[in-house]
Amino acid sequence: MSIAKKSVVWGLFAAGGTIAAFVFPVLIALFLFIALDKVPEGLQFENIHNFATNGLGKICLFVVISLSLWHAAHRLRVVFHDFGVRKDKVVANAVYLVALIGTVTTAFYLYKI
Repeated sequence: MSIAKKSVVWGLFAAGGTIAAFVFPVLIALFLFIALDKVPEGLQFENIHNFATNGLGKICLFVVISLSLWHAAHRLRVVFHDFGVRKDKVVANAVYLVALIGTVTTAFYLYKI
């Protein structure tokens, strides 16, 4: 992999890790409230739908989902290497292709909302 490709993949990985570190604990807490049937007013379906249909909301959702996918893809690549799978080029192409498909799918569905 060339230096330019590595820097793009590494940047997406780092950004995804940062997003995951800040956003996922909040999402876990919110889902815990929902599971305990203590849904805050701001998390009612109408409010969430309004957020997802707003342009800024779509951008936020796209950034969180897509960067998390790229972060997970790189982590999965490292896990395969740690388990002794030495076909790094095949693994890298597979996991990054899945992240790319997930990113495109996310953009498509957010556009359709």
